[in-house]
Amino acid sequence: MRVDLFDFELPNERIALRPARPRDAARMLVLRGDEPFADRTVRDLPDLLEPGDVLVFNDTRVIPAQLEGRRGEARIGATLHKRIDLRRWQAFVRNAKRLRVGDIAMFGGGVTAIAEERLEDGSFVLFFEGEEPVEVLLDRAGTMPLPPYIAGKRATDEQDREDYQTMFAREDGAVAAPTAALHFTDRLMAAIAERGIETETLTLHVGAGTFLPVKADDTDNHKMHAEFGRLQQDVCDRLNAARARGNRVISVGTTSLRLLESATGEDGIIRPFSGDTDIFITPGYRFRAIDGLMTNFHLPKSTLFMLVSALMGREHMQAAYAHAIAHEYRFYSYGDSSLLLP
Repeated sequence: MRVDLFDFELPNERIALRPARPRDAARMLVLRGDEPFADRTVRDLPDLLEPGDVLVFNDTRVIPAQLEGRRGEARIGATLHKRIDLRRWQAFVRNAKRLRVGDIAMFGGGVTAIAEERLEDGSFVLFFEGEEPVEVLLDRAGTMPLPPYIAGKRATDEQDREDYQTMFAREDGAVAAPTAALHFTDRLMAAIAERGIETETLTLHVGAGTFLPVKADDTDNHKMHAEFGRLQQDVCDRLNAARARGNRVISVGTTSLRLLESATGEDGIIRPFSGDTDIFITPGYRFRAIDGLMTNFHLPKSTLFMLVSALMGREHMQAAYAHAIAHEYRFYSYGDSSLLLP
């Protein structure tokens, strides 16, 4: 499909630079099949689902993966994208023309990394020197890797260390937050449990590739980034049981959705998964694992807007986004939410 079919105009003032406070006070646009759009709030979520439905969260934890430093006299920046092994990370480098294979990049706090390899997409493999775990080095030298549409408008600060982390964050490894889950609070989770809605978690370490623009003119020519995910057998068993009894599996975020769909066969059975997924979902895809999605509002011509268009229909999502813009919803990572129920 042509990528320009997924374009839309977004006024700059609709981009949220801070999250709603409290988190569950964010607005939520509800789409149920062909019914009229409903303007609700995230706190209404328990009333919109049925007892026995299952919400699936991503428990990845964002690491301070944004690094600023030097190679000789040249200033460079590195955004870690994907772990390769205990000391190596794939990274997108700013001012990359000043960095060559074999060079040593010097970051803050005495943290150094060797540029071991330049990959086809222009990113580098960085080997972090020393004996300390890389996570310790990043805590010393790194900052939270806010999306470029926020970082380009204001500096990252200490508040972002809390704001850009979900309440489910357990497993270190993401360089972008699974932002749909940023809206959840202890109060909301208590209301969900009281309603009889079940919850499960999986792990997908979100990479910086989630923010890369689609440069191809046609979706067939776009190469999707890969991310590491893990889904346990006991979670699969409970999800399969919920669907067998007629309840719905609702993914909280496109990251959870992509892993669930990667782990599900043509027979509709969700199976354990551990490894990379580069699944690219566009209109025409037949969903096998999920019955609904809670997600924020995505960028024009992005793979994520293509994904929600695959779930609900492209023209329907274009109309929904036009409604959201006209009714002053807040967009992107720190913005408002939507609940998509085909």
